[in-house]
Amino acid sequence: MENCKSLIFSCFVVILAACANPPNYPNEPEIEFLSMSKNSMTQNSKAEADSISLTFSFTDGDGDLGSDDSVGVFIVDGRDNFPKPAYKIPYVDEQGAGNGISGEITIRLNTTCCTFTGGYPPCSVVAGIPTDTLTYKISIRDRAGHISNIIETPPIVLFCK
Repeated sequence: MENCKSLIFSCFVVILAACANPPNYPNEPEIEFLSMSKNSMTQNSKAEADSISLTFSFTDGDGDLGSDDSVGVFIVDGRDNFPKPAYKIPYVDEQGAGNGISGEITIRLNTTCCTFTGGYPPCSVVAGIPTDTLTYKISIRDRAGHISNIIETPPIVLFCK
């Protein structure tokens, strides 16, 4: 009889877990920094010369993230708040019975130029200044126009050679 009660209780717990509510995310997307492939790059005026892969997680309560015809990831250089080219997020299907979605996005951030005070042009090699340091600020926008929080990368060292 005791085994029967345990079995019934176990079945009840499994049924209850199967009826759990979907996650209750806010309608505005939320992002969180997860990882970066490395913390340095060599400057170059040709962006494809060096790059870093950056991964962040996202949640979106109304499930309207991504579009085939508009950009959704925005990146700003933390040194001067100059925007980098934006990225498209592919259309993301709703997950399960609720509208909330979550996942991870990995983007490739191409190298940039060292910047200097004193009138030196970007991407110069300046004696006595071997490196520059920057961070990137990242946000996303969903199809309804909701803007996420802003995350910032750890410092990235640019070798100015």
